[in-house]
Amino acid sequence: MRSPSDPPDSEKARKPERPASREDRLKAALKANMARRKAQAKARTAEDAAEETERD
Repeated sequence: MRSPSDPPDSEKARKPERPASREDRLKAALKANMARRKAQAKARTAEDAAEETERD
């Protein structure tokens, strides 16, 4: 049995967050940018394919 002064399990599992380094922030931004560009390219391809089927 836990004592009332023990923190809940969810608080035990959390690690203290340290500020992200510049390199980590840049990596995350690049990854998000690449994902966004990939989604845009995929949407354009689907849009072009839809226009091609309308023309035929």
